[in-house]
Amino acid sequence: MTSLIFRRLIQSIMVVFLVSIMVFFVMRFLPGDPVLVYVSQNEVSFATPERIAEIRHKFGLDKPVIVQYLYWLGDIVRGNLGHSIINNTTVNEEIGRALPKTMFLGSCSFTLSILLGIPLGIIAAIRRGKWADTFCTLVANLGVTAPVFWVGIVLILIFGYYLKWLPISGWVSPTENFGQSLLHIIMPVLCLTVYPMAAVARQTRSSMLEVIRQDYIRTAWAKGLNERQVILKHAVRNALIPVITLIGINIRQIFGGAVLIETVFSIYGMGKLSVDALFSSDYAIVQGVILVIGVVVVFSNLIVDLSYGWIDPRIRYDD
Repeated sequence: MTSLIFRRLIQSIMVVFLVSIMVFFVMRFLPGDPVLVYVSQNEVSFATPERIAEIRHKFGLDKPVIVQYLYWLGDIVRGNLGHSIINNTTVNEEIGRALPKTMFLGSCSFTLSILLGIPLGIIAAIRRGKWADTFCTLVANLGVTAPVFWVGIVLILIFGYYLKWLPISGWVSPTENFGQSLLHIIMPVLCLTVYPMAAVARQTRSSMLEVIRQDYIRTAWAKGLNERQVILKHAVRNALIPVITLIGINIRQIFGGAVLIETVFSIYGMGKLSVDALFSSDYAIVQGVILVIGVVVVFSNLIVDLSYGWIDPRIRYDD
């Protein structure tokens, strides 16, 4: 087990390294010059070629791209993600303000997708062909096909504009006012939950239908065990492997959805931060955001990978 953890850890570090290479060089091929954006916002009336060259030198943009990457990589190792050209702040500060919001929204939606999706899938499987199966399948299919931004707009129109039950934008920290914070996150969390919940429900139903046809399940029924014991003790645990894999994939789906949802609801999280930085060609922030999200996703998948042996006793990792 120790050697497996070490191998997976090395693989995860290599993936993060490749992500850093891709995001750094792809940003350099995008149109737009952050120095010109900076000049137009701050010094448009007296920007001379010498001043522009001075700004490029200040932010290290006058060096070859390979040298810029090596300097950036060295800063990352020391915990410094760079300096924002447009905002004139460090990337660590910007991400420090945005990351807690995205993590809070993502954690809530991730937990809800599991708590709702797995029971829906189990009910649909054990009541196959009945009204419960039809209802759960309909909910799952709608959740998979509905675009996340469309769900957000519909919720805003119904609960924010017409009924006026919920605020349509903004953010309140749970530590400041928990009640107001809860009202502000209901719609964003629901939007982020819809697709992962539906995907988990569909996969759980499919896995359960395959498992409950196995011989050992028929044996459990023949031994006189009740439905609760058969389903929870014998069927669910063995059906969870593909579901756990999908849950790991859903982590990046939640982060991807946050880009749209945070923009729709005007929440200054990682998604909105990256969109604003991309439009202003603020290389450092985009690189830092994608790198942090990449680290979270990669190591979340590592945890999912290592959890297989705990979920299913039939899986053994040999050193």
